[in-house]
Amino acid sequence: MPESNRGVAIGASAFLFWGFAALYWPFLSASEPSEILAHRMVWSLLAMCVFLLLARRGWSWLLPVLRSPRRFLPIAAGAVLIGINWWGFIYAVSIQETLQASLAYFVNPMMAVCLGVLVFSERLRPTQWVAVGLGALAVVVMTVAYGSAPWLSLLMASSFAAYGAVKKYVDLDGMQSLTVETLIMFAPALGYVAYLELTGDGTMFSVSPGHTALLVGGGFVTALPLLLFGVAARRVPLNVIGMLQYIAPSMIFLIGWLIQGEEMPPSRWIGFGFVWSAVLVFVYDQIRTARSTRRNGPVRDPEPTAPAD
Repeated sequence: MPESNRGVAIGASAFLFWGFAALYWPFLSASEPSEILAHRMVWSLLAMCVFLLLARRGWSWLLPVLRSPRRFLPIAAGAVLIGINWWGFIYAVSIQETLQASLAYFVNPMMAVCLGVLVFSERLRPTQWVAVGLGALAVVVMTVAYGSAPWLSLLMASSFAAYGAVKKYVDLDGMQSLTVETLIMFAPALGYVAYLELTGDGTMFSVSPGHTALLVGGGFVTALPLLLFGVAARRVPLNVIGMLQYIAPSMIFLIGWLIQGEEMPPSRWIGFGFVWSAVLVFVYDQIRTARSTRRNGPVRDPEPTAPAD
């Protein structure tokens, strides 16, 4: 298999993992979302340590990062933001609002380019403005459809867009950066898990061995697709990754609608119609820009990012 095709396959696998994650967390319904999040933080560090050992990356890079506030603080901010994003996704699928999670990751690329305008003074192309406008209109329609703002979608999309912005200040690769982020999360998360177990409110050992295994496995469900994404990002063009990223929210939408049976009244279909129109415009702009880049040289463009669920 050619290297580029292998990269596409690996990237698609990463986004398929993220899509199927919407089916994983509901199996932990015996636990509160906050407890699931804490275990996800604890076991993600173990998973990252395993992957670092398998990749033979070593640990010499870690201490200089921890000793440098300039390098450490952006990673700490990223840890807070990705923790918020993880909680939002877990909570959404736990209360059967999976469609809000799908909406979040459809809207996220457009929110990321808006943040680029506000924070990095980037300029949007006309087609990007059209996509952003359609995305904003979708949120208005969804607010009417839900009877209130889809706050879970907005929380997940905004926290991950901000996470992507913060990562621009991090000088580590994806594997190293996520390792430090999970290291920052580890102590408070472990403390919370210990507190729940000591007070009798924890479910780590009180439900079933399968439940315990699923809690531990959450760390690997988190880390494995990120590892695959990192491999794919080095093998295929970013515009290809940018199109592959819509696999995950499409799967999450189908899971919420067809498997979990969430209601889709006409108003929601109209809202998602605006979202999908925005995505089509956004993808068209990516393809057109990629072709222009091949002909005329590189053009500065926001980089697609991996989902964080």
